Amino acid sequence: MFEIDEKPKMVTRALLVNVYTVQESAEEAGSMLAELESLVETLGVPVVDRMLVKIARPQAALYVGTGKAEEIAGKVKALELDVLIFDNELTPAQQRNWEKLTGVAVIDRQEVILDIFSKRAQTREARLQVDLARMEYSLPRLTRAWSHLSRQGGGVGGKGEGESQLETDKRLIRKQIDRVKEDLERVRAQRATQRKSRVRLPLPNAAIVGYTNAGKSSLLKKLTGAHVLVEDKLFATLDTTTRRIELPGGQPLLLTDTVGFVRKLPHRLVEAFKATLEEAVLADFLIHVIDASHPEVLNFHQTTIKVLEELHADTKRMITVFNKIDALRDDSTRVFLRKHFPDALFVSVRTGAGLDDLLRRCEEMLADRVQRAELLFPHGRNDLLALLHEKGQVLSTEYIESGIRVRAMLPPGLKNRLAEYEQVAPPREPAAVGLPE
Repeated sequence: MFEIDEKPKMVTRALLVNVYTVQESAEEAGSMLAELESLVETLGVPVVDRMLVKIARPQAALYVGTGKAEEIAGKVKALELDVLIFDNELTPAQQRNWEKLTGVAVIDRQEVILDIFSKRAQTREARLQVDLARMEYSLPRLTRAWSHLSRQGGGVGGKGEGESQLETDKRLIRKQIDRVKEDLERVRAQRATQRKSRVRLPLPNAAIVGYTNAGKSSLLKKLTGAHVLVEDKLFATLDTTTRRIELPGGQPLLLTDTVGFVRKLPHRLVEAFKATLEEAVLADFLIHVIDASHPEVLNFHQTTIKVLEELHADTKRMITVFNKIDALRDDSTRVFLRKHFPDALFVSVRTGAGLDDLLRRCEEMLADRVQRAELLFPHGRNDLLALLHEKGQVLSTEYIESGIRVRAMLPPGLKNRLAEYEQVAPPREPAAVGLPE
């Protein structure tokens, strides 16, 4: 992996800057800066100071005017900082200009998120996705790394050593990008094969989506007992985890935890992580988890909806779940949210409050997908058993005197086809030992 800059190994003092225009509110800009601080702290970088800068319009050279740029550079020098971090997306030229002006490393929100993702990726798929995003981000910024060579060698019409090395590195990175894309295609093919095996069962699937740190992984762990990473950090986990649960009526359901969303999520990460986020696209329905206790709860909701729109998953049926109700100081927030989201559920993953309602709602979402049935087949009708195994989900099989008793989850079409064998109540006959599935 090519590094985009020769940064110091240990960054100890950072200044955060959010530049906003007159069309934006100072409150929203302050909220975004606070979120950037959380992202930076996730990397273990201490924040010394923060600045909100209001401008009429972005400038080409430094994003801000020269006067404000000198003020920021003066603070960097006065506080003896070693990194300047912008909440805004800087062009490669703007980064180079800022580093020349301040003499310290300058990065933007995109690079912060990419660094977090690179540290947190665990599976091969996630690492490939992060590598792809980082290389695509790095490619137009290679000039920074080779500026010290740009004046060497040359002559009229000739290329300097720096330019030759720069072009060589660009070609190498493009080859690496192509190779990573090929590897990702193979991973996607493997995931498609795995998904086909799940569809054959066929088990319904729900994808848990939402803003980062809303409690998605905690919800999965609470409902399934899965051993998944749960941390009070942004982007604590990047890899999808799928676990099976049984709903109150006995119906099985696959729950998939997905990567958390965040405002100003770099578009290249949305593209790079489509293989992971496609679980949301292909799920039977979504469980949208939102932190009810956060002051930016409505913005978090809108951010998730916007990302789902980019994935063309916003039309999926969805259960809206407000988590962390145990952290609400009074009922006014819940009253406000219930007014704007009348069909939402209010839960606390920590205490377990409301989770039974969530499971019942999941059952309602699948009422037209699969239904539970008890069937009694005549002896010798192994063709019907084979049909059940192919098109439905067999829960148990018992051989009794009057026939073969089967408990199964059936899609509506198959349930209608086998209606003559359906039992309203189990026959009162002694059961033999159940055969293993």
